[in-house]
Amino acid sequence: MLNVSAVSKQYPTPRGPLTVLSDVNFVLSPGDAAAITGPSGSGKSSLLYMLGALEPPSHGSITLDGQNPFDLTASALADFRNTSIGFVFQDHCLLPQCTVLENVLVPAQAARDRGARRSSAAVLERARGLLDFVTLDGMRHALAKELSGGQSMLVQIARALMVDPLHVILMDEPFAGVHPAIREIILESILRMNREEGITFLIVSHEMAELRRLCQLVSVMDEGRLIAEGTLDDVANDPHVLEAYLGP
Repeated sequence: MLNVSAVSKQYPTPRGPLTVLSDVNFVLSPGDAAAITGPSGSGKSSLLYMLGALEPPSHGSITLDGQNPFDLTASALADFRNTSIGFVFQDHCLLPQCTVLENVLVPAQAARDRGARRSSAAVLERARGLLDFVTLDGMRHALAKELSGGQSMLVQIARALMVDPLHVILMDEPFAGVHPAIREIILESILRMNREEGITFLIVSHEMAELRRLCQLVSVMDEGRLIAEGTLDDVANDPHVLEAYLGP
């Protein structure tokens, strides 16, 4: 279970603290598929980075299965990220000089460096199986820098699934600027992982058609606050949501 309680985030500036998140609260249960949407600059990506234990909140707490990652030592925090959270970034964050297969293997290599005991053959078989899952096994020897944006997103999904055991996948705009054919592969991959394997997803996206197919729960942010929560149909006609998107 992912529990976000009274989370706020401020950054110091010469004119005083800049608040990007204010009193954010929500809970995700195992197997949930949820989304955060809202206007640009409303704090969605900042929240996602905190949920991924990449940056601590200024106030409040974030726990995953009862563990607050920011209570851990630096080494234990790195291990927590590697074994509990899959992250799909908007800017891809692949190693351009490495092959598709090598990029997918990165989490397994990090786990091995910390003493995880899995045979090389088993790790390689899992990585190839994940690339096949996202329809990219035939490109496993291509360099990451040769991929399209949509293909890079698929590699990230495969890489995120190398985490074992996986508690939650956080996805930042996985459909943005992606060719419709690859968008459908991404969508079907998420649906299959959620429905067949019970993996929990939290997706930041503006793509309403995809969110309608994927998510049971949608939260809307504006100016660092959650202003509405429910099904997509519930929030679509909320006057606060309409004001956030359309202005006064």
